[in-house]
Amino acid sequence: RRLGEIRDLARELAAAPTAAVYGRIGTSTVEFGTIGSWLVDVINILTGNFDRPGGAMFALGATAPAPRPPKPGRGFKTGRWASRVSGYPEALSELPAAALAEEMDTAGEGQIKAMITIAGNPVLSAPDGDRLDKALERVEFMLSVDPYLNETTRHADVILPPPPPSRSAHFDVALNNLAVRNNVRYSSPALPLDGRPDEPEILSRLALILYGVGAAGDPALVDAQVIATTLAKETADADSPVAGRDVDELTAMLCPGPGYERRLDMMLRLGPYGDAFGAKPDGLTMERLKANPHGIDLGPLRPRIPEILRTPSGRIELAPEPIVADVARLRDALGRTAGGFLLIGRRHLRSNNSWMHNLPALSGGSNRCTLQIHPDDAADLGLTDIAVIKGPGGELLAPVEVDDGMRRGVVSLPHGWGHDRGGTGQQLAASHPGANVNQLNDGTHLDPLSGTAVLNGIPVDIAPAG
Repeated sequence: RRLGEIRDLARELAAAPTAAVYGRIGTSTVEFGTIGSWLVDVINILTGNFDRPGGAMFALGATAPAPRPPKPGRGFKTGRWASRVSGYPEALSELPAAALAEEMDTAGEGQIKAMITIAGNPVLSAPDGDRLDKALERVEFMLSVDPYLNETTRHADVILPPPPPSRSAHFDVALNNLAVRNNVRYSSPALPLDGRPDEPEILSRLALILYGVGAAGDPALVDAQVIATTLAKETADADSPVAGRDVDELTAMLCPGPGYERRLDMMLRLGPYGDAFGAKPDGLTMERLKANPHGIDLGPLRPRIPEILRTPSGRIELAPEPIVADVARLRDALGRTAGGFLLIGRRHLRSNNSWMHNLPALSGGSNRCTLQIHPDDAADLGLTDIAVIKGPGGELLAPVEVDDGMRRGVVSLPHGWGHDRGGTGQQLAASHPGANVNQLNDGTHLDPLSGTAVLNGIPVDIAPAG
């Protein structure tokens, strides 16, 4: 029956005048995350729904590079180097968060002995947080840039709190690349800083310290260096909108104000909608953006292939060898049978991550950290109120929520909870601690291609408490 449903859905997708298959985090944090994400693209391409209106398209953000003639790229590779202890593959110059604890608590050359965290809480968000919690106790120095004294930052020797959002500027560089319509907006700080450093200054000072300049270095040096380096590269590129122009002249044209605004002005002017430093008088600049505080509509998405391709062939390479080779692992798993249940996560609108659990406006209502289970499964197990959940990394207790929307054999527990450790400053979150689902995960199960931890589809056993 299930195979027939899949075939019917595939035929409907192929016959539809417009359609798009879409996946993000839920597609990625599973045993076959890379293959799943790849197959999303494959379906869109084979059904003619790739890079065309009504299908899956690519946004063009205001700070993206201005369109240039297509040319072959270097392609994409993972595993150019590996982690010290378990040999996990590098991906985009990063290693899996699951490797963090072992890189701290395993002695030897290259052992992590100092730690910097920025707006993160990996003790709750990474697999096997208990091990990471213990490892952070033993690092020689830890610094956190964070507004909270949370389960992770409580280990820090120094916490540098950034200003609240009302005293901070905001420009969305990353998520504009996932927009369904091109747009741009800049939000200036609503209130003054009152003499405290803003977050860009904090991070710039840290960068200067790490590069050996020292704490007394002028944080403006960081922005100035980035601007000078970027403009030198652009003026030397024959395809750039500022090719052959003078770097000092361009620098002098940037808006007055803090360094981060000057950098943003540079990116806007060089971008696809920019004024190219005066060459396109109606183009986008920081001045124009500030004059439109509610944002500027930059129009609908448009086809961008082959402009954005970076493959060596200059074409869509639909069957890269590492992914095709991993399909055999998926095929072998199709006949796998396992007892117990599969655990998946979920998100609530008021509880996307652990930060939101300490905000009074979002903490009301019913308990959201519950184990959702199908009524028939709950009846078979004799579950009524509290369940014991056992996974590869440990066990925990959670209230039971019977839900006929769950598939039989599948249970769901949200992430970001587990505020029961002492030494934090989150009294509200601690009053409703919930259960840390990631403690059921021992951190050893990863997607071999991306190194992403398997956070959904974890085998667990369920039983009534007591």
